[in-house]
Amino acid sequence: MDSKEYIDVYTDGACSGNPGKGGWGVYIEIEGKIETISGSESETTNNRMELVAVIRALEYFDKGKKLNLFTDSKYVMDGINSWILKWKSNNWKTSKKELVKNRDLWERLDELKELHTISWRWVKGHEGNYGNEQADYLATSAIK
Repeated sequence: MDSKEYIDVYTDGACSGNPGKGGWGVYIEIEGKIETISGSESETTNNRMELVAVIRALEYFDKGKKLNLFTDSKYVMDGINSWILKWKSNNWKTSKKELVKNRDLWERLDELKELHTISWRWVKGHEGNYGNEQADYLATSAIK
C-alpha cells in the first residue's frame, strides 16, 4: 500500500460538559493542500462528537477515496474495528444485553466506511501530532 496515494484525514470531537455543547473538527491533507471542516451541536456527548467528526469526514469525499483516517478516540477505533460486528449480530445490543449507545451514528458510519478504502489509525491525543492538534483546535473552537 503506497501511503502517498492515500489522503490523510484527522478527526476529533470535543464537549463542554458531558453532556453539553459539543464540537467536531476535521483536518485534511490532500495533494499538498489543507482543507478543514467543523461544526457544533448544542446538547451532545464527547463520544457523539467523535463519531460525527468521522462521519462528516467520510461524507466530505466522493465515493472511492483512499483515506488514512486518524483519530485519538479508542471508542471510535474499537467500535468500528471490533465491537460493531458483535453489535450487529446481537441486534444492536452490547454483551451486557443493553442497547448500543449512539446506534444512529454507528449505523451511518457503517454505511459510509463501505464507500472508501480506509486505513484506520489511532494517535494519542495531545501528544504533538500536528494533524490531531489541528482537528482538536477545530473541534474546541466550534464549541464557542
